[in-house]
Amino acid sequence: MLGRTRASLGALLVAITVIAAPAASADDYWQCVPFARLVSGIQIFGDAWTWWSQAAGRYQTGFTPKAGAVLCFRPTGRMRLGHVAVVSQVLTDRVIQISHANWSLIDGERGHVERNVTVVDVSPNGDWSEVKVWNDPSHNLGDTVYPTYGFIYPTPVGSASNVSAATSAAVAMAQSAAGQVAAAVRPGATPMQILSQAADSTDRIAALIQAAAGIDVSPSSTSNKSR
Repeated sequence: MLGRTRASLGALLVAITVIAAPAASADDYWQCVPFARLVSGIQIFGDAWTWWSQAAGRYQTGFTPKAGAVLCFRPTGRMRLGHVAVVSQVLTDRVIQISHANWSLIDGERGHVERNVTVVDVSPNGDWSEVKVWNDPSHNLGDTVYPTYGFIYPTPVGSASNVSAATSAAVAMAQSAAGQVAAAVRPGATPMQILSQAADSTDRIAALIQAAAGIDVSPSSTSNKSR
């Protein structure tokens, strides 16, 4: 139950943070590091490949994908500074989706943000030490295998494991991000009004926030729409 709660909160925060992030314009050029830092909340700076060593003693790390975690790529000849990407969804134990920046060459240019990109673990031991990443121009995973260090989780080392405190923090962050969406979409409306009145995906996000806050989310109390 605890694992499912943390996974749901992680997926919720990633979804809302990506939605609330500033929309890219034709003049925007995103590097992978500032984008990963913005979306994950992990406060590490410097080249992507240094994130793994910098995380030691500061953030929890591991080899199991979780929504909200940062997948840290090792440097290679073609990618000498490494790469970082945020896990947006875990599909299976060996397939995830990530959101990242400055990966594919799109319309002849780099610096683009790509959301919900498929990544497959192809490591012999299933430890995510080697992956294949979906490439937009070729529309497939390709043959290139990228070595990785592992996952950096947005949980500081030594932080309290109190679930109620973590839940409260998650709800506060989600509502803050939702406030940015509300201000952009419907000036004057409160964050929860926007989320509760929106359809489909945003309606489900509202339900997740309410559930995390301990509010009754039975059909009669949240919505009378048929699914």
